[in-house]
Amino acid sequence: MDKREFLKKSGVAVVGSMMPKIALSQGRPEGTQKNWAGNYTYSTDRLEQPGTVEEVRTAIAGSTHVKALGARHSFNSIADSREEQIQLKHFTSMELDEKAHTVTVGAGVTYGALAPYIDAKGFAVHNLASLPHISVVGACATGTHGSGLKNGNLSTAVRAVEMMTADGKLVTLSKATLGDQFAGAVVGLGALGVITRITLAVQPRFDMTQVVYQHLDFAVLKNNLREIFASGYSVSLFTDWQNHSASEVWIKSRVDGSSPKPAPTFHGATLQTEKLHPIAGTDPINCTDQLGVPGPWYERMPHFKMNFTPSKGQELQTEYFVPFEQGYEAIRAVEELRDTITPHLFITELRTIAADDLWMSMAHGRESMAIHFTWKPEWEAVKPILPLIEAKLAPFGPRPHWGKLFTLDPAKIQGQYKQLADFKAMAARYDPKGKFRNDFLNTNVFGA
Repeated sequence: MDKREFLKKSGVAVVGSMMPKIALSQGRPEGTQKNWAGNYTYSTDRLEQPGTVEEVRTAIAGSTHVKALGARHSFNSIADSREEQIQLKHFTSMELDEKAHTVTVGAGVTYGALAPYIDAKGFAVHNLASLPHISVVGACATGTHGSGLKNGNLSTAVRAVEMMTADGKLVTLSKATLGDQFAGAVVGLGALGVITRITLAVQPRFDMTQVVYQHLDFAVLKNNLREIFASGYSVSLFTDWQNHSASEVWIKSRVDGSSPKPAPTFHGATLQTEKLHPIAGTDPINCTDQLGVPGPWYERMPHFKMNFTPSKGQELQTEYFVPFEQGYEAIRAVEELRDTITPHLFITELRTIAADDLWMSMAHGRESMAIHFTWKPEWEAVKPILPLIEAKLAPFGPRPHWGKLFTLDPAKIQGQYKQLADFKAMAARYDPKGKFRNDFLNTNVFGA
């Protein structure tokens, strides 16, 4: 499938015995030696796909180095291993505790499977990412997010983590068992153990609407940044960095009895009259419904429909978190590179995330704006652009998304996490010999 065809169809911007080794060239499904986007080839041909907790224990015991592999949506080497990977795609259980307002899901569950399950029982989660096919465990372990000034990232819903440690112990981590240290275990980056199940907080289900405005002049952001991003439950601005403007503004709002009719204009932008895709000229068929039509939360909060799971993404992604209070200045700084960026870009999305207390979260301790780039699959052209963007963002203390592409110096990344030493100490307790480390973690987290 070529790039144009994919964009039109995908809505791109979302047991006691050891399992046999599965060789990439012999037993794995076609294409799974690469990540979802196809830009990264994993370094090992050894993959375990256990079906029970005991098989997970056996697989870990038989390895000197192993990394958990989720839905393969990371664009870098965070889930890579030179020796062995373990994928818990068969762990698909979902258990709702209505009294406790929690849901516990297996490591193989995606948000696309979770959302309709809990909605049918009258519940929802507080936030969703743009794409539905990412795994719950993988998203939470990397601090992946949705949007909303008052909405924490997906990890902030985590209430407990069940994982297998390097010595084969099945442990449950929670606020009850770890106290304040639980904040260090939630965004664990795969460094603490192999997560088998995760428990999330849920809330009563709700309906939402989504409207899109076109052509928002960047000039209005200077004095209205908070008002614009607080205008809905979740707000996204899309730009190609040309014309000093956002080509589209997506506003997602909860439905209640006083929900007003959308205004024909929004800070000078014009209300759409037909459904749109974030990338101009792309068929919006797989985008979630717009035009103010009410629908379930999980059919409006993502940008793309839950029932469509693209097989691969033929794109590259980078993303940097900066303090929201400096968001306008950061946007203007990046805009100076517009003629370098635009030829290689599909689209940039600007979103907001509430501050949290999770040690390794990109939004730790600060209300954040995320500047997200969806690039054309042209790594040789894109790679030299990233240091230019990172230099422009340097005054704002950028934190790159753990699962996306970046070239930022590891020392600068580490300097952004005040509790990094505490996280390293926690990793040493659960994995003293570094069984779950890899080149990515050794360079960006554990390096000097």
